[in-house]
Amino acid sequence: MKPAALLPLLFALCLSACTPAPLPFKGSDVSGETFGGEFTLNAHTGQRVSLADYQGKVVALFFGYTHCPDICPTTLLEYAAAMKTLGRDSDQVQVLFVSVDSKRDTPAVLAGYVPHFDPRFIGLSGSTAELAAVATRFRIVSQVLPTEGGGYLIDHSAGSYLLDKTGKLRVYAPYGTTQDTLAHDIRLLLAETRQP
Repeated sequence: MKPAALLPLLFALCLSACTPAPLPFKGSDVSGETFGGEFTLNAHTGQRVSLADYQGKVVALFFGYTHCPDICPTTLLEYAAAMKTLGRDSDQVQVLFVSVDSKRDTPAVLAGYVPHFDPRFIGLSGSTAELAAVATRFRIVSQVLPTEGGGYLIDHSAGSYLLDKTGKLRVYAPYGTTQDTLAHDIRLLLAETRQP
């Protein structure tokens, strides 16, 4: 084989050697996806916060609402348990609960709900347009379901996302993901970003 013919092969080998192996996540690896992105909403603490404010931490992003009867509290309980499993490493993790219910989930309502699972968790709300834009960006769908007496429930996407310390989308965790699985994938992201 001529030396010139070897060049493409050598180039391909160099590229493969420079590409890090994918991490063994237990959730769905969405590292190559291009959806998601920056947003700014109202925190239950009264401040306007952006996703970029949490760079340097692994972010767990979950969409739900405070009147949710089962999915939302179950998921938040799993994240609270995962934070305990992580021990000191949990200080490098931020759980964000983004409301899909702009009508009822004011910052005050979120302040009376989200911190009960873990005082470090932050509830985020905004106008109907703001929340819809963020939900669309992260491929979250929801639908209002009227109930007797004039109330309503909201049927919504039930999974959550893990973002690495640079804010990149990395893992999708479907509803029912256990605390051990969440902690496992968070640890992988924490270890990855400690490397030089």
